Amino acid sequence: MSNSSSISHFLLLPLADMRQLQLLHLCLFLGISLAALLANGLIISAGACGQHLHSPMFFFLLSLALTDLGSICTTVPKAMHNSLWGSRHISSTGCAAQVFLIVFFLGTEDFLLTLMCYDCYVSICKALHYGTLLGSRACAHMAAAAWASGFLTALLHTTNTFSLPLCQDNALGQFFCEIPHILRLSCSDTYLREFGLLAFSTFPFLGCFVFMLFSYVQIFRAVLRIPSEQGWHKAFCTCLPHLAVVSLFISTGTFAHLKPPSISSPSLDVVVSVLYSVVPPALNPLIYSLRNQELKDALRKMMTLSFQKQ
Repeated sequence: MSNSSSISHFLLLPLADMRQLQLLHLCLFLGISLAALLANGLIISAGACGQHLHSPMFFFLLSLALTDLGSICTTVPKAMHNSLWGSRHISSTGCAAQVFLIVFFLGTEDFLLTLMCYDCYVSICKALHYGTLLGSRACAHMAAAAWASGFLTALLHTTNTFSLPLCQDNALGQFFCEIPHILRLSCSDTYLREFGLLAFSTFPFLGCFVFMLFSYVQIFRAVLRIPSEQGWHKAFCTCLPHLAVVSLFISTGTFAHLKPPSISSPSLDVVVSVLYSVVPPALNPLIYSLRNQELKDALRKMMTLSFQKQ
């Protein structure tokens, strides 16, 4: 019986059959990736250069920007290469690397979003204890735990997935190596082990989502006690986009990995995967970072200094 080690390469799903549509998808992915690279790169530069941007929220924003860069650079370049050259091939090693990196970066991102929600909750609902609950050492420990959790989750799923015997085919129904589509190539019931692991792994992510919902409810309750209508408007304009992006990220990611095969289709799978792996890295800088006045001032100052040096 053949296994994953005997497969030298996989065939990824082409985004379109017509050459014109392939180039259109190439331009679309190029625009999204450039926007994500520019926005997250600016945030990382501002965080590294801005001496006053060392609060817990900016520390988490910097980590979030790194995960966004990592996740979009894991899937989009290969899809763009395939659209440009009309290719479908990805090596078995490259496929394993894609699985590991996408699970690592997206898993870490989910934990970081939870920490950022906690930071917002403490700053509004537990303001007097903010320095105690979110000191520099506590933030470093929480961020390290988020990255370590993402790494262990990725290592567990990658080793478990590529230890399964594969004998159905080497064609994947996705434009990048996604675990559910690799499991469909398995030729034994051992794939149920990895599917069960996927289902079990969603509980921490859903737990994070429930925690974020609870935190935002508490934040909204605290905000409604503010007598200023301007304070209401500012808080809701900040929190509601956060909640919308988090809901999109977690709901589409969970659906992509746990949906029954009976409702799966290539177009649906591609759209859902784009919504959780490509769209958030481009939206997160706009929702979480570039709406922040302190960060915008730091970016403006950094760009002014760079122009003055020229």
